[in-house]
Amino acid sequence: MTQLFINIKELVQVRDESVKKVSGSEMSILPTIKNAFLLIKDELISDFGAMNELPNYSIDKTIDCSGRMVFPSWCDSHTHIVYADNREQEFKDRIKGFSYEEIANNGGGILNSAKKLNKISEQDLYQQSSKRLEEVISLGTGAIEIKSGYGLTVNAELKMLRVIKKLKQNYDIPIKATFLGAHAIPKKFKNNKEGYIHLIIDEMLPKIANENLADFIDIFCETGYFSVTDTDKILTAAKQYNLIPKIHVNQFNSIGGIEISAKHNAISVDHLEILSARDLEILKISNSIPVVLPSCSFFLNIPYASGRKMIDNGLALAIASDYNPGSSPSGNMNFVISTACIKMNITPEEAINAATINGAYAMNLSQKVGSITKGKFANFFISKEIPSFNFIPYNFGSSSIETVYTKGKKQ
Repeated sequence: MTQLFINIKELVQVRDESVKKVSGSEMSILPTIKNAFLLIKDELISDFGAMNELPNYSIDKTIDCSGRMVFPSWCDSHTHIVYADNREQEFKDRIKGFSYEEIANNGGGILNSAKKLNKISEQDLYQQSSKRLEEVISLGTGAIEIKSGYGLTVNAELKMLRVIKKLKQNYDIPIKATFLGAHAIPKKFKNNKEGYIHLIIDEMLPKIANENLADFIDIFCETGYFSVTDTDKILTAAKQYNLIPKIHVNQFNSIGGIEISAKHNAISVDHLEILSARDLEILKISNSIPVVLPSCSFFLNIPYASGRKMIDNGLALAIASDYNPGSSPSGNMNFVISTACIKMNITPEEAINAATINGAYAMNLSQKVGSITKGKFANFFISKEIPSFNFIPYNFGSSSIETVYTKGKKQ
């Protein structure tokens, strides 16, 4: 089926296929075409350009976008949307003054989610997770990464990853799966962390590889969770299974996580609320893209990552939702973009680049999504009648999205 979208007020994020990510000052440039057309053939972007250069195509359907803008769908490169139930009681505990670490030490946090997840059936977990996925798609997300890590047992981690695999099979957007068995130390191994690491290496990794359940591997490299030495050991073991690292680092402390992530050529280092001068210098010579999570900082009321500093130092930057039940219970990337602008002093152009082309790069999806590029999936959304793309982050309390398309299909 051939669809032609005409009279687009502004077609946003128009790129040549050779552009995989943008860094530093390049992030302030957001290529657009005003009064544009967009041609979709089946699942893919076929052509685009200015209306006054519109060729005479043979088409099946024409859609008039007068007054509306077209954006590539958001690329959310860090989520935990496969989980069982919520943790709203912890929300109240934080209001009463308990910190994230205090809640975790009292049996809340990740261990709370793990307890719930071990009890739920795979089918019920799929049903809960599919509803969340459908919600974020309706909010403009057109590619997403989903982590395990709330199982913390062999069977429960496999259950989570099988749910992610089923979501991959049943939905049109690209979905990447990340194995995050090293998310916390389960109660059973409270005094035997080394035993749990052996369980990850000797049992979880081989079974995950055998069923082809994960694209990436992640570790919560943080004080009280997994040390730099632990991270090094697990990543070394994961290499034989061709799992690419995407690592949680520097959420509360700088303990050398960025350096060990760079050593293992992590595709991304995520969180970075704490960033030392040494960390910044390592990032500048590494191949890892920083992924910052502004809505997590908003919800936990912790410092925001220094996104402005990273961009000013020539780095590429991606932003993601961190959608999870404990520290960021929302996958609304429109709010993430607004928060990045308001709290990290990032411009709308930089935030949109971070949430599209750079988000795709952080998931190894540069060839498929993240920009209006010929040959990429037709994953995009049409805005309501808005004055400019600046209105997306400005209008933080309301949705500016009118219609969503994934692989050329109206949702």
